[in-house]
Amino acid sequence: MDALRHKRSPIVLAAGFFDGLHLGHLKVIERSRAAAEKLGGKVWVLTFDQHPMRVLGHHKAPRLLTSTPHRLELLRRLGVEGCLLLSFTRRFAATPPEDFVRQLKRSIPRLADMHVGCNWHFGKNGRGDVALLRQLGRELDFSVSATTPVLRGGEPVSSTRVRAAVAAGDLDGAAVLLGRRFSILGTVKRGHGIGRQLGFPTANLDPHNEVLPPPGIYVVEATIGRTRYPAALYYGHRSTFNDNPDKQRELELHVPGLSANLYGKDIEVDLVKRLRGERRFGSIEALKRQIAKDIEAVVMPQR
Repeated sequence: MDALRHKRSPIVLAAGFFDGLHLGHLKVIERSRAAAEKLGGKVWVLTFDQHPMRVLGHHKAPRLLTSTPHRLELLRRLGVEGCLLLSFTRRFAATPPEDFVRQLKRSIPRLADMHVGCNWHFGKNGRGDVALLRQLGRELDFSVSATTPVLRGGEPVSSTRVRAAVAAGDLDGAAVLLGRRFSILGTVKRGHGIGRQLGFPTANLDPHNEVLPPPGIYVVEATIGRTRYPAALYYGHRSTFNDNPDKQRELELHVPGLSANLYGKDIEVDLVKRLRGERRFGSIEALKRQIAKDIEAVVMPQR
């Protein structure tokens, strides 16, 4: 928090875990931005490096839509001034909510306004709520705004709904809840070179996401550095080469026309649509013919 201790402009803080950065999260951040403009201040985001339910050993701890680096990059694109990333540990979780807020104000003397979701809880045993935060805000001279949920399909937008849509392969439904296409961030790792042997070299991705769509072939847009490429993504067991269906699934990205050393690079892949499910082919030649058709579906829109 030292980076905020000496700020002279008013600070508006948007607080939450923000997994997936869906429309509900965006509403909190947009309202923070509007408040900062009115105050002549800056928007910062307060978030945590781990999901609280996971640290506390809760059996319902969710699988994450976005890793911490992915969330931070998505937040950066929203144009916030900075991000206050707190380490969520058991010791931190035991902090009384009053102590947490007072420490926050001491660390951010120019804290003028704080924006949270209306169901946000904080502090030991989740005892802190919006009512307590407002009470402490009056005591410590900052205002508090609680944002109501965004509704889609008559129900509140939530990370839980996004997870369910992605897991079911409902990419359009996930995009409605996110306000953007669902994306996977992955680091390129060494593979077995099978794609290159087939004539379609691939980048094998180690995904940061814990929630992934069903196996299959996807039309995607891959962001490599600052450039976006139309591409094809395979997610599955490589069943034509593998007799063990319990083997860990692989993510393989093919970018037509791109020849570059990508090992160790982070690539973000936006899922556009699912072409087909995974299937086992009777021969390598049959697989190669199908891959060529899949690649054609990727490059055709670009002609």
